[in-house]
Amino acid sequence: MARKSKYSGPKYANGNYKSYQKEYDSSELQIRKRSNLNKENRKRGTYGNGDGKDVSHKKDGSTTLEPASKNRARVGKARKA
Repeated sequence: MARKSKYSGPKYANGNYKSYQKEYDSSELQIRKRSNLNKENRKRGTYGNGDGKDVSHKKDGSTTLEPASKNRARVGKARKA
């Protein structure tokens, strides 16, 4: 039995999640956000040094360093029902 995708709606209808994600990640807003976070990472000396830290946005709008696994896992929790 084929596994049904948890993504539904017109953007995912034909299983084209990868193309949608590529389009989203290449949008001006996402490029700007990623650029700013990379710049902050470089400023703090953690970009590319393998320490496993990410610059994370806090609720008040400021940024902080935290483990990449915690920062990236938080998005998934918000999407789960």
